[in-house]
Amino acid sequence: MTNQQLNGKTALVTGGAGLLGQHFCKALADAGATVVVADLDINAAKLTIENFGELSRHGSYAVKCDVSNPQSVTDMIGLIEQRNQTIDILVNNAATKTNDLDAFFDPFESYSLKTWREVNSVNLDGMFLVAQAVGNHMIKNQIRGSIIQIASIYGVVAPDQRIYEGSEFKGRPINSPAIYSVSKAGVIALTNYLAAYWGDKGIRVNTISPGGIISGQNNEFVSRYSKRVPMRRMGEAKELIGALLLLASDYSTYINGQNIVIDGGLSTW
Repeated sequence: MTNQQLNGKTALVTGGAGLLGQHFCKALADAGATVVVADLDINAAKLTIENFGELSRHGSYAVKCDVSNPQSVTDMIGLIEQRNQTIDILVNNAATKTNDLDAFFDPFESYSLKTWREVNSVNLDGMFLVAQAVGNHMIKNQIRGSIIQIASIYGVVAPDQRIYEGSEFKGRPINSPAIYSVSKAGVIALTNYLAAYWGDKGIRVNTISPGGIISGQNNEFVSRYSKRVPMRRMGEAKELIGALLLLASDYSTYINGQNIVIDGGLSTW
């Protein structure tokens, strides 16, 4: 794939300032796309663009968006259209652990419905709202676009709870709550539905499901997780980029409705 394979295309990335989002945005920009970095934290979104480097910005800009809010999503699409731009690529990536990590990591037996709904409002409702808005935009403008939705290996297989014994992230105990698995499985189902629903419009919809990505977990977690992976290690965010650029480009014009699992083989056993 040439470095300018996406030259002249506009890519919208939700959650663009997040752990994975930053890597996605930079890769799309380096490939020649104009990137709209959408995030609830507008300052972080602007900083993400600054990190592209001058030669890769291609008119990229930041937009504040709460994907769980229908009006905020509508405003985001309206702002892009006001710039006389059309969205060729959507990376539907935004997700949340909420602001209450104690509640997010509560055990299933005492999990709060409030927290469940708060996570789902971003992880699944937000995916629906953004896909709906961008799909309408693509149909209206007769764009044969690519929608790439980010799920997780835990939307495919259940977490191995043994991994989390003694595991921490940035100094606090962690686990993988049921709402995370359920919401990510919903993303994969939404992809399947939309791939069939919009296939005749030339809009391709696919999923990328990463396995565990190294991002500040303690040594105990890294060791336990790595033992569950045939490659004996966790993944890195940069290892998702090849699949992302493939799905974003014209090299994948007949790939539709697929879930590309990037997990080092964890799901094979």
